[in-house]
Amino acid sequence: QMEDPIQLKEEGNKYFQASDYEKALQSYTQAIKLNKDKALQAVLYRNRAACFLKKEEYAKAASDASRAIDINASDIKALYRRSQALEKLGKLDQAFKDAQKCATLEPRNKNFQETLRRLGANIQEKVNARNCPGFTDQGWEILALDLRVQKMFEILLDENSDKEKREKAANNLIVLGREEAGAERIFQNNGVNLLLQLIETKNPELILAAVRTLSGMCTGHKARATAILHYLGIDSICMWMSVDNEEISLAVCNLLQTITDCLLGQGKEEHHGKEEALVLDTKKDLKMITMRLLDMLVSKNVSGQGRDRALNLLNKNIPRKDLKDHDNSRSIFVIDNGLKKILKVVGQIPEMPDCLPLTENTQLTASVLLNKLYDDLRCDPERDNYRLICEEYIKSKIDPQNMDKTLHAVQIVSGVLQGPFDLGNKLLGMKGVMEMMVALCGSEREIDQLVAVEALIHASTKLSRATFIITNGVTLLKEIYKKTKNEKIKIRALVGLCKLGSAGGTDYGLRQFAEGSTEKLAKQCRKWLCNTSIDARTRKWAVEGLSYLTLDADVKDDFVEDEPALKAMFDLAKASDKTILYSVASALVNCTNSYDTKELVPELVQLAKFSKQHVPEEHPKDKKDFVVKRVKRLLKAGVVSALACMVKADSAILTDQSKELIARVFLALCEDPKDRGTIVAQGGGKALIPLAVEGTDIGKIKASHALAKIAAISNPDIAFPGERVYEVVRPLVSLLNTERDGLQNYEALLGLTNFSGRSDKLRLKIVKEKALPDIENYMFENHDQLRQAATECMCNLVVNKEVQERFVADGNDRLKLVVLLCGEDDEKVQVAAAGALAMLTAAQKKLCLKMTQVTTQWLEILQRLCLHDNMEIQHRGLVIAFNLISADKELAKKLVESELLEILTYVGKQEDHPKKQHIISVARDCLTKCMDYELIKPLSQA
Repeated sequence: QMEDPIQLKEEGNKYFQASDYEKALQSYTQAIKLNKDKALQAVLYRNRAACFLKKEEYAKAASDASRAIDINASDIKALYRRSQALEKLGKLDQAFKDAQKCATLEPRNKNFQETLRRLGANIQEKVNARNCPGFTDQGWEILALDLRVQKMFEILLDENSDKEKREKAANNLIVLGREEAGAERIFQNNGVNLLLQLIETKNPELILAAVRTLSGMCTGHKARATAILHYLGIDSICMWMSVDNEEISLAVCNLLQTITDCLLGQGKEEHHGKEEALVLDTKKDLKMITMRLLDMLVSKNVSGQGRDRALNLLNKNIPRKDLKDHDNSRSIFVIDNGLKKILKVVGQIPEMPDCLPLTENTQLTASVLLNKLYDDLRCDPERDNYRLICEEYIKSKIDPQNMDKTLHAVQIVSGVLQGPFDLGNKLLGMKGVMEMMVALCGSEREIDQLVAVEALIHASTKLSRATFIITNGVTLLKEIYKKTKNEKIKIRALVGLCKLGSAGGTDYGLRQFAEGSTEKLAKQCRKWLCNTSIDARTRKWAVEGLSYLTLDADVKDDFVEDEPALKAMFDLAKASDKTILYSVASALVNCTNSYDTKELVPELVQLAKFSKQHVPEEHPKDKKDFVVKRVKRLLKAGVVSALACMVKADSAILTDQSKELIARVFLALCEDPKDRGTIVAQGGGKALIPLAVEGTDIGKIKASHALAKIAAISNPDIAFPGERVYEVVRPLVSLLNTERDGLQNYEALLGLTNFSGRSDKLRLKIVKEKALPDIENYMFENHDQLRQAATECMCNLVVNKEVQERFVADGNDRLKLVVLLCGEDDEKVQVAAAGALAMLTAAQKKLCLKMTQVTTQWLEILQRLCLHDNMEIQHRGLVIAFNLISADKELAKKLVESELLEILTYVGKQEDHPKKQHIISVARDCLTKCMDYELIKPLSQA
C-alpha cells in the first residue's frame, strides 16, 4: 500500500492509459483520501471524473468534476468533463454553459467549438419540441435566450463568418443588450469576457457592437454597471475612448456616461432581486473615473477627440445640476486634483510643436469646464482657493528668459477669460500681465502676435480693460493689421479693432475705428469666410468680425446679398463651437434688427443737437422695408436649418446668451405669416421648443412668442407632430401674463384656440397648465381683439368635461360672463360666446337652469340671438333655445310664455331654403318639442 498521493496519481494515470479504469479509480480514490494539497486535489478529482465517464457513471463524473471546479474555477479539463457528463445526463442547458466557458478560455479550440455547436443544435431541437422534463415557461425562455446569445457570439468571433451575418448578429446583440432579460443572460453567460474579445479584434464594426452592447447592459443597473467597470478596467475604457476614431470614441464615452449615471444613481433605476439588499459604495469608483479623465487631459497619447470626450464627461458629471444641492464636493475634488491639468489644456498653442493633440473645440470646452467649476463654488474662500491655484500656475509659466513659456501664460489668461470671466478679469490685474500682452503685440515673432492679439480681444470685453487697450494697444493693432501678411494674425487684429470700436453698442464708435470704411473691412471678412483654404478656426474669427461690423446698416445689407458668405457662415455654425454660435447668432440679430432699441425722446434729441453732441439716427436701411427684405434673403439662404442645427449643440457649447439671440432671430423670421410654413418645414417649430423652456427670461419669452405665431395659423399636426405639440402648450400659457405685451397675449390666445380645437387631450393639457383663469381674465378685457380671442378659446375648451364641471360648480361667475358676452355688440365675440353657451347647455342640463339664474337679462339676450342678422349667431341662439326647452318642461313653459315663441314660430314658418335650412330646422325642432310637452298645439288644431 502506497501512502504518497503523487505516486498514487501516477499509478492511476498508468492504469487509465491501459484502459483499466477500475484500478485507476482505486488509485485516484486512495490518493484523494491521503492528499492535503488543494491543487493536487483538483487534479485527482478531475482524473477520477474521467474514469467515471469511461465507466458511464455520469452522475459521479459530474460530481467529481464539480469538486475540481470548486477548487479551481478555470480548470478547463474539469469543466469539459462535467459538460460531457451533464450532456449524458440530459442536462443540456448546464452542459452548454460549461462548454461555453471552455470555449471562452480557449476560443481557438476546435473541439470546444464543435461541442458547443452540437449542444446548441440538440437544445434547439428540444426547445422547438418543448421536450425537456421539468422545464417551466420561464426556463424555456432563458434557454432560448442563452442559445441566441451563444449563436451571436459564435458568428461574431468566427473570422470566416459572412459579413452580412456578422452585421446582423452585431445589431441583434445590441438590441438584446438593451432589454433587461437579454442583458442579464449575456452577463450570466460570460458575455462581458466575450465582448472584450470582440473589442480586442480591433475590427471597428465589432468594437462598436461590443461597446454599444455593454452600454445597454449597464443602463439602469448599478450592480451590473459596477461589475462591468471593474472587469473592463477604467484604464482600458479610457484607452478605447482615446482612439482617433470618432464613432468608437463617442460610443465608449456613452458607455462611461452610462456607468457614471448608474454610480450617481441617475436615470432609470430598476431593482433586481438581491440587489435591493446590496449596498454599493460608489464614491471610490467615481473618484477613480474622475482621476483617470483628468489624466487623459494632459496625456500626449490621447487623441484630440478623446480629450474632448474626457472634458465633456467632466462638464456633465462634476458640477451640481441643481444649486439647491449643497454638496459640491466633486467640484472641489477636481479643483484640488485637476485644475492645473485643465489650465494646461487651455494654455496650449496649436501652432507650437509641443502642443497636445487638440480639436477645434478642445480649448473652448476646457474654458467651459473652468467656468462651470467656478460657478459651482459656494463661498469666497473656495473661490479664493481657485484663484490662487490659477495665479500660482500662471506665475510658474512667466519667464522673461523663455518667451515660449510666457506665451503659454498669456494663452492661459485668454482661456480663462472665455470661461469664468470675473476670474479672468482678476488674473488680468496680476502685475505685468496686460503690459506683457501689449508688448507681445509689438514682437516680430508671428506666434507672439497671434497669441497676444487673441488675448487682447478676450480682455477687451470688460470696458475698464478696453480703455487700457484703447490707450496702449489700438495703434499696435492697426499697425499689425496693415503690415502683417499672415492672414491668421490680420483677421484677429481686425476683430480686435471691431470689438473695441463697438464697445459702446452702436456703429458710431465702430466707424471711428474703421475710419469710415466698415464696408471695406466687412468685405474682407466675407472674403476670408468664403476661403475654404484657410483653416476653420481662422474663418470663425471672420464671423466674429462680421458680428461687430453688421451693426452698420450698409454692411448688414451687403452681407445678406452675399449668398456664398451666408452659406459659409451657416456651415461653420453647424460645427457647434461656443464662440462661433454666439458670433453667428449676433450677426443674424443685427441683420434682422431683432435687438432691443430705446425710443428716443424728441426733447432730449433736440437738447443733444443744441449742445452739438452726436445723436444716433435711424439709418434708411434699418427701416422696416429693408429689414423685411433681409429676412426674406436669409430664409432663402437656409437660415432656419442652420439655426435648428445650432439649437442641437451640447449645453456646454450653447450658452443661455446664444439661446436668447437665436430666439430673437426666430421671432423676426416668424413676423410674416407667409413665411411660417417654410420655417416649420425646415425644423423651426421643433427647434423653438427647447429655446422656450431653457435660457434667459427674455430668450424664453421671445421663443414662446415665435411658437405662438406659428401655432396661431399652422396645423398643429404638421407644425408639431406627435407628442411634441403638448410641449408647446406651456410656453404659450406663459405668455398669458399681464407683464407680457398685448400682441404676445393675443397670439398666444390664438395658438391655444387652434390647439383646443384639435383634441380633448390637448384641451386637458391646457387646463392642467392652469390656463383657464388667465383665459377668463382676458374675456373681461376692454381690448376687443383680446376679448374676442379669449372667448373663442373658451368656446373650444368647453367641449372638455373638466371645463364643463367648473361651469357647473357653485360660487363662480363663469356662466354669467359667457351669457353677458352673448349680448355684446362685437359680432365675433357673440359668435364665440354663443357657441360656448350652446355647447355647455347641450352637455350639462344643470347649466340650462343655472343660465336663467345668473342674470335677469338672459331672456332678452337669448331673444336677440335668435333674431340676429348674422345667421351663424342666430343658429347658435336657436340651439341654446332648443337645449333649454329639452332640459326641463317648466323651463320650456317659461320660454313659451315669452316672446320667444313668436320668434320660433316666425323662423319655423319660413319656406325651406338651402342657405337657411339649418336655422329653420332648429326652430321647428324647438316647436315640435313644445308640442310634445303639450305646451302648444299643432297648427291644424289651433
